Amino acid sequence: MTTMTTGQVLAFWAMLHAAPLAFITRLGAPARFVHLLLSLAVCSFAIRLMIDANIGASPWDVFHIGLSRWLPITVGQASIVAGIAVVTVAWLGFREKYGLGTILNVLEIGLLIDVLAPFTPHPTHLPAQWGQFLLGVLLAGFGTAAYISAGFGAGPRDGLMMALHRQYGWPIARIRTSLEVGILLLGALLGGPVGPGTLVFALLMGPSVGAGLRLFGFRKQ
Repeated sequence: MTTMTTGQVLAFWAMLHAAPLAFITRLGAPARFVHLLLSLAVCSFAIRLMIDANIGASPWDVFHIGLSRWLPITVGQASIVAGIAVVTVAWLGFREKYGLGTILNVLEIGLLIDVLAPFTPHPTHLPAQWGQFLLGVLLAGFGTAAYISAGFGAGPRDGLMMALHRQYGWPIARIRTSLEVGILLLGALLGGPVGPGTLVFALLMGPSVGAGLRLFGFRKQ
């Protein structure tokens, strides 16, 4: 039996401290598939928390809620419709290849947004609203990082972003910003809930995802 030296033990604990969830990226496909489903559930819960905090929403959720106010569909169904539309545009227009994770991203998140609606709090006091919204941003960042670490394909919006980058050579940051601003304006026109939380989401979501990615061993994020 091989024993670990003190130095090896210390190095192992240092690795866990720096990226305690990095081992997930090295698991087999079945385990990573379960991880994928759980990560999408976390994202769904995070979205529901932010929506029900009632101080704004992410740009895409502003659009989904706005769309649900004009069509006889729920917010989750609007999310599915929008996701399918984005995947279709990227696939037919730019031959973007998507994975199983992409399809599950569209379907599971949309379904769970509706399923979780009766179970998430609807705070009425501002401190509680902000607390719930910020928890949603934190969980959204972690869930997104967890989804990426599963390795089953890009999300529908990320796929469209990369397709536009390959087709036209535009900077990724500019493409992503343009997509977010454009969908936010469209959602606002449809009556979606633009609020101070929308701005906070825009400022904090990037750092939240970056912190989540570091937990999974993506050190450059």
